[in-house]
Amino acid sequence: MNMVLHRAWESVFSPMLQRPKRLQVAALCHRGNKKSREYLLVTSRDTKRWIIPKGWPIRGLKSNEAALQEAWEEAGVKSGVAGTRPVGTYTYQKKQASGWSFPVETLVYSVAVNKLLEVYPEADERTRRWVSAQTAATMVDEPELQQIFLDRDC
Repeated sequence: MNMVLHRAWESVFSPMLQRPKRLQVAALCHRGNKKSREYLLVTSRDTKRWIIPKGWPIRGLKSNEAALQEAWEEAGVKSGVAGTRPVGTYTYQKKQASGWSFPVETLVYSVAVNKLLEVYPEADERTRRWVSAQTAATMVDEPELQQIFLDRDC
């Protein structure tokens, strides 16, 4: 009987009680050719962890366009070309001021950077750095995002 209840909980009731993942879009900003390619990381505003520019979808914009908008606001990418299909996804726990957190699935779009400005909306709140894919994989915390960088390094 215990096993029947456990299976029912795992397969039926537990999934019903879980909140669905929210969706964000992110920009995997890069410059240079394959051998000398570098990736742009920025710090988060609150914890100062290294991340890639990301945010919520924007009404009226396609996902890749919203990722490009985040690249402008968070990293100063004034001109870039965003791929139309995600190069990968990663999941993380978004922490709220209340202390609660919720799961977020992030679609990652490749962005070839053409022009980077020193003055941009969040310049005073973030630090940015160009690094190799290998170095980026060691700087970010999310294992799936680390793998996206490692996949780019081949």
